[in-house]
Amino acid sequence: MKAAYATGPGQLELREVPRPAPGTGEVIVRVRNCGICGSDLHWFHGGFPPPYVCPGHEISGEVLELGTGVQRLRPGDRVVVEPLIACRECSYCRTGDYQLCKELRLLGTSAEGGFAEFLRMPEYALFALPAELDWEVGALAEPLAVCVHAVRVANVRLGDRVLVLGAGTIGLLAVVAARAAGAGEVVITARYPHQQAAARALGAKVFDTTSGGTAALGAYAQENALDVVIETVGGSADTLNEAVQLVRPGGMVSVLGVFSGPVACSGLLLLLKEVRIVGSLTYGRCGTRADFEIALDLLSAQRDRLRALITHRVALADIAAGFTAAADKKSGAIKVTVTPEATT
Repeated sequence: MKAAYATGPGQLELREVPRPAPGTGEVIVRVRNCGICGSDLHWFHGGFPPPYVCPGHEISGEVLELGTGVQRLRPGDRVVVEPLIACRECSYCRTGDYQLCKELRLLGTSAEGGFAEFLRMPEYALFALPAELDWEVGALAEPLAVCVHAVRVANVRLGDRVLVLGAGTIGLLAVVAARAAGAGEVVITARYPHQQAAARALGAKVFDTTSGGTAALGAYAQENALDVVIETVGGSADTLNEAVQLVRPGGMVSVLGVFSGPVACSGLLLLLKEVRIVGSLTYGRCGTRADFEIALDLLSAQRDRLRALITHRVALADIAAGFTAAADKKSGAIKVTVTPEATT
């Protein structure tokens, strides 16, 4: 089968590799779509070492082959992949916080990922793709589940005013998750015109960070208490410090952005305002429902307007061009998706 691998910053190559075979409790998924995530761009830009495995973790596909012991799935089933492989036995796994498992492996980082024609996955990591969702929109379940989890750990409540810092895919989907959690108003910072337009289409109040929007946002926060700030920028940005400055006293900051190193944060302001900061890694399960299941419900209910976030589509053979587009926001990119042309 064909699979893409990173060979260095800004470099990918397509390789011919053996097609995986399913083990006990595993299935082979024919990958139908895989999105390029902002976290993928960190190594593409050289901020982190490139993965030694095939990257890609925003995946939808079709069940092709079953290993022994698989009970719930059948060949031909349409699924989305929750790209976490955990021990399923530790206290974190048993209580639904399997994203904190000490043996956790993430597809595309420490396990073979989805920029390939076929993928081997445990049955437990697959969720049924609703019939009304196509492959591309289905692959948005992963980034949306990230936002569902971030909103959950931030305890967004009915009527809260929420600020989202950053309007990439995660920032925009955080608007959707916050509104679904009951937020009364969601505001967002956005640099590029196409991001601003997308945010407004999702019902957010937009502050343009390139034309005095930062000062305007500060003035807005003085007049309108921000209960929760969701940080989605990461990198080397000053957004964690900005979040602490903007959130109301006693408010919550949920950190989603992947920072490339230590960042500044005013400890005195943190203390004086009694701000709570919580990190949000991926997704898990709260009670009987997984964050992924909630994300799929939201996708089904809002599929038409969320499909608009998919701006670029490339074949697996053109994945390098897809990464180039995703890495350059001036291209108009929000979500770039990759479609393998798998053979049987």
